[in-house]
Amino acid sequence: MLQAEVTKTNPIVDDLFARFGTQLFQQQLTADDVSTLWLDRINLLDVLSYLKPRFPMLLDLFGIDERLREYKPTAASDFTVVYHLLSLQECDEFRLKVAVTDADSNIPSCISVWPNANWYEREAWDMFGIVFEGHPNLSRILLPPTWEGHALRKEHPARATEMEPFSLDDEKQEREQEALRFKPEEWGMARATEDTEFMFLNLGPNHPSVHGVFRIALQLDGEVIVDAVPDIGYHHRGAEKMSERQTWHSFIPYTDRIDYLGGVMNNHAYVMTVEQMAGIKVPERAKVIRIMLAELFRISSHLVFYGTFAQDIGQMSPVFYMFADRERLFGIIEAITGGRMHPAWFRIGGVAQDLPNGWDSMVREFIDFMPARLDHYQKMSLDNSILKQRTVGIGSYSQQEAIDWGITGPSLRATGMDFDLRRDRPYGGYDQFEFEVPIAQNGDSYDRAVVRAEEIRQSLRIVRQCLDNMPEGPYKSDHRLTTPPPKEGTMQDIETLIHHFLNVSWGPVIPASEGSFPIEATKGINNYHLISDGGTTSYRTRIRTPSFPALQQIPLISRGLMIPDLIAIIASIDFVMADVDR
Repeated sequence: MLQAEVTKTNPIVDDLFARFGTQLFQQQLTADDVSTLWLDRINLLDVLSYLKPRFPMLLDLFGIDERLREYKPTAASDFTVVYHLLSLQECDEFRLKVAVTDADSNIPSCISVWPNANWYEREAWDMFGIVFEGHPNLSRILLPPTWEGHALRKEHPARATEMEPFSLDDEKQEREQEALRFKPEEWGMARATEDTEFMFLNLGPNHPSVHGVFRIALQLDGEVIVDAVPDIGYHHRGAEKMSERQTWHSFIPYTDRIDYLGGVMNNHAYVMTVEQMAGIKVPERAKVIRIMLAELFRISSHLVFYGTFAQDIGQMSPVFYMFADRERLFGIIEAITGGRMHPAWFRIGGVAQDLPNGWDSMVREFIDFMPARLDHYQKMSLDNSILKQRTVGIGSYSQQEAIDWGITGPSLRATGMDFDLRRDRPYGGYDQFEFEVPIAQNGDSYDRAVVRAEEIRQSLRIVRQCLDNMPEGPYKSDHRLTTPPPKEGTMQDIETLIHHFLNVSWGPVIPASEGSFPIEATKGINNYHLISDGGTTSYRTRIRTPSFPALQQIPLISRGLMIPDLIAIIASIDFVMADVDR
């Protein structure tokens, strides 16, 4: 709800009021206490430009269809465009909102302020039909070029059973194939100059070096890359749309499949946002269990990166060693959660169950075993002279360029940016742990690998502290909205059994509210922006992933290099296509 008078003062808000006038803004209170202001689109670029020195990163930009919302923040809005800004120095967030109507959904593009707004604005147009004036190529990005309608509008079906059965005749197939043809002129590329005729090459979408269904259209002058156009969306499954028809509880397994190498790390961001909106306090034991599992999955994800990075450079052996260690780690995760890659084990209010007998000996054996293995991998890979020749100075970008393009996590720290949410704005109990934040200086392919390799050691350090200091107590909150309630109680009284049944089948009723909870995931900042309309399902779920902006930067860091250099760059980014496309 908009607040005419907000008692909580904020120096940034006060500064904006003084600079532009209070009549320009309306303030909204949110569950996450992030300063949130509404303003008219006419003044948008002036305000964004004024805020950029203080909030240099555009963390996210997305749309909301407000038309069916009961607890609507403002009656004037059919659609809302949200600008989520981040200050790394102050570790602070700021949110701007602009309301548009269905009849007039035009809004100025902010690419001139943040270059990474390019893909975010294309996505908002793709999903909602919001038009960003001045955008250089406002076209489909996640959905096929032939798609009709805008999938995240409320009138668009959320289930295949609500649509006509799919069919693909020869004529339609020919039309779909033609729509995928790369036309250089649409991207501002010349086919030739007076001296050179360029070649255009498709890398992907099915190629082992692009790490999933990902396509890059390359403009080549001989063997030199003149330009590159990343083409995404082949892995799009509509996770944000699916959240609108799942209960708060039953959407948890879907989150596992976003960064499918991050496992419960995805659960962590989601359930903490729901808990924040519901006012649920998580017990200390549950917090430490969550951190331990999250860091084990960080190790698992980084081992996949480490092995495939070396493999893409040309080393065949490391990936076998590292995947063997990952399998050993999965044995521990399976013993604790019952699942391996996608255990969906975190719950609203805690975790699914308590730790099993013998968990501690398994974990201790693994963390005692791994340091020597990492020493071996250092000699095998990162100290290898050929690997260094292929990666040092390749695909480098400055700290400012990383911030401008929304790069977070290890790839940002590789530029010398000493920033990690676990330390700088501790969440979920991380303030109780001692660890170092690895950084490098050159921002190249080699340094991105060095940072991740050291992060494995730091995660082992955190897991050891979890092991040595695991608190006693419940593994789940006794709050009435905890889902599901601890199962032991269902055997004692009918009220708890009914509560358990309703919260699982219908889902908990989360109070009408809005908020987000960014976390330091395996590849950077992962953020779930959730809106509750006072029901058992999410009105809007926005998933901000670190892989999405990372791919957008590929043209910047690959021009003037050769295709083998591009393969090294792609390997060093550490992305997952499900994390990009959602």
